[in-house]
Amino acid sequence: MWILDSSLRKDEVVLWGPGGAIERVRAPSSFLFNLPDLPSHWEMVDGLTETFPVSEVTIQTIYGPLKGFQINAGVSVAEMIAVQTQYSARLFNVDLRRDLRYLAEHRHSPCRGRGIDRFSATVDQDLVTMEIAIKGDPLQKRAITDCTVICDHQRSRFSGDEQTVLADLFGLIEAVDPDLLLFPNADIWMERVIAAAGRHGIRQTISRTERFATLDSRSYWSYGRMYHRPKAMLPEGRVLIDTAQSFIYKEAGLEGILIAARLTGLPPNRTARCTPGTLISTYEVYEALTRGIAVPWQKTDADRVKSMGSLRAVDRGGMMFQPEPGVYGRTYQIDFTSLYPAIIVKHNLSPETVEHPELQGFLATVLDPLLSMRIATKEQKRCDPTVTGVDAMLKWMLVTCFGYTGYRNAKFGRVDVHERITGISREVLIETKAIAEQLGFTVLHGIVDCLWVQGEPIRALKLAVEEETGFRTEVETYDWLVFLQQKDGSGAYNRYYGRLDDGSVKVRGIMMRRGDCPRYVAQMQQAVLGVMKKARSVLDLQALTGEAEGVYEQYRSGLAHTKIADLLISRRISTVTYSRRCPEAGAVAGYRRAGVQVAPGMTLQYVVRDAKKGLADPVWEAREMDHAYYISLLEKAWSELLPAIKPEQKIQGILLL
Repeated sequence: MWILDSSLRKDEVVLWGPGGAIERVRAPSSFLFNLPDLPSHWEMVDGLTETFPVSEVTIQTIYGPLKGFQINAGVSVAEMIAVQTQYSARLFNVDLRRDLRYLAEHRHSPCRGRGIDRFSATVDQDLVTMEIAIKGDPLQKRAITDCTVICDHQRSRFSGDEQTVLADLFGLIEAVDPDLLLFPNADIWMERVIAAAGRHGIRQTISRTERFATLDSRSYWSYGRMYHRPKAMLPEGRVLIDTAQSFIYKEAGLEGILIAARLTGLPPNRTARCTPGTLISTYEVYEALTRGIAVPWQKTDADRVKSMGSLRAVDRGGMMFQPEPGVYGRTYQIDFTSLYPAIIVKHNLSPETVEHPELQGFLATVLDPLLSMRIATKEQKRCDPTVTGVDAMLKWMLVTCFGYTGYRNAKFGRVDVHERITGISREVLIETKAIAEQLGFTVLHGIVDCLWVQGEPIRALKLAVEEETGFRTEVETYDWLVFLQQKDGSGAYNRYYGRLDDGSVKVRGIMMRRGDCPRYVAQMQQAVLGVMKKARSVLDLQALTGEAEGVYEQYRSGLAHTKIADLLISRRISTVTYSRRCPEAGAVAGYRRAGVQVAPGMTLQYVVRDAKKGLADPVWEAREMDHAYYISLLEKAWSELLPAIKPEQKIQGILLL
C-alpha cells in the first residue's frame, strides 16, 4: 500500500493513500519501564496492574536487555511513575507518535510502493498536485479577494468578494481532489481561510475529512539563532506544504520531502515542517523501532562525570587553517564527502561503543545506508537532475546527525561520541595537510572537512588522501579565487568567491548570500560577478575593472528609481524589545501598529525609511526609502568585490597568483 498520510483517532491510526483512507488499525498508547529497585516499587506496580493492562517484558536497549514492564497508558501515567520512583525508573517509547510506531513496527513507511527499496531516491507514484496563491499579505486582516490556482498546467484565477473566492477555491479542490497542495505561507493563511469559510457558511475541502491536526506556534533557539514556527493546521488525508516557510521544501523540493517521509516514517505534512535535526532524530527512532530497540524518554546518558584531566584532554571542535586574504590563481578545493557521518560509520561510534568498542554500534549501523544513499545521489545528480533535491535533503540530515550526538535531549546522543568525531576529523584534516605538503602542494586554507590547495597534479593528491584516510573526497577547480579579510585584516574563514572551471561562480558569505540582503543589492553583486566570471585568470580580472565599475555605477545611480519592493529587507529578529533606535525596532513597531503579534524568531519584511531615527515601514506600508542607507549597503557589497579587480585597495597589497 502507498501511504500518503497518517492520522490519529483515539486508539486508532488511520492510513491514507492517494484518493482517500486505505486502512484503520488499533494502536493504543503504551510504553515500557524498568525499575532498577523493583522490590521497593511492587505496590506501585500492583496499583498500575489494577487499572491498566500491564505485562512483564524484556526491554531491548542499545546497551543490552533489561527486565521491565509494558503498560497500555499515556504520558501522564509515565510522568506519575517518574515522580513516584524519584526519577529512578527508566522509561521508554513514552513520547512517540503512535502512527510512527505502528509503521515502524510493521515495516511500513510513507511514500513507498510494494517492492520499492526504502533507500531508493525515486518517487514511485504519480500524485495530483495543485498550487494555490492568495494575493496579499497573510499577516494583514483583510478580506481574501484574489486567488490563483494552477493544476495540470492550467491556471485559474478567482476574484471578487471573499465568499465567492473561497466558494470557487473549495469547489475546485473538491472537483479535482488533489493529493498535494503547494501553498506559499499556508501556515499563516490557513487559520484565516478556515475562519472565513466558517463565517460565510462554506464547507472547506482542504482536509478530506474537514478535520485538522494543529502544530502550535513557537520560538526556539537552534545553532545560536532564534527561529519562529507559525501555527500550522495539517489537513487529514491530503498534504499541504507551505512553500514559503518550509526549510526542507526550499532546500530539497517536493521530492526531498517525499523521500524524507519515506526514511523517517513521518507523513509528508509533518516532514515539510521539520528541521533537518528533527528528521535525523526521527529517522534514528524509526530505525530503532524496526529493530525492536526501545527509545529512551528522559535521557540519563548524555554525559558522564569526568575528571579534570579528561576534560582538558577532550576535543573541543573542528580544525581550521586561517587563509591569507588575497586573490589566487588556479586553486583546488578538496572536500570529504559527508565526513562526520562517515567517521561515525568507519569508527563504529555510538553511545554504547564508548565503553564497549567491540559491540556493533547502533548509530554506525543506522547511518551506514543513509551515507551510502547520499554517495549514490551525489553521483547520480550529475546526469539525473531529478535527484538533486533528494541529495540536498540527505546532505542536511547527515550534517545534523553530528550535532545531535552532542545534544542532551537526542534519543541516541552522547557527548563522548560528539567529542570523538571532532577529534578524528581534526586528525584527518592535519593528515591531509601533511599529505598535500609532502606532494609539493601549497595549502591555502582549511576548515573542518575541506582544504584549498595549489599545485599539480590534483588527482595524485586526491588518490593519496583517500588511500591514507579511508574517506571519499571530491575536488572543485577554481580558475581564480578570492579570500576576503576580516575587520582586523586577517583572512575570513567563510567569506570567499571564485570562478569554477565550468564557468560558474561559487560564492560564500558575501552579501548576496545573506537572507537580509535587499534584492537590489544582491542583483548588483550578481551583475558584477557576471562580468567577472568572463575572466579565466587573475590577469584577466584586472582587464575587466572598467566594465565592472560601470555596472556598479549603473546600480548606484539607478537606486533612486528602483521599485520599493526591491529594497525590502527580510530579517529574522531575536527579540521584540530594543534599548536603542534601529530599523529592526521600527519594523517591530510597524507590525504591531497593524495588529500583528510579533514573536522572537519571526522574519519581518520592511523598508528602511530613516536609519538614523530607526524608522522602518512594513512591506505593505512601504512608500519611501532612506537613500543614504541603501547607498551604504551598495558600497558595502561593492567593497566585497573590489579585492578581485583592484586588490591593492582592499587586501593591503597582497596578490597571490
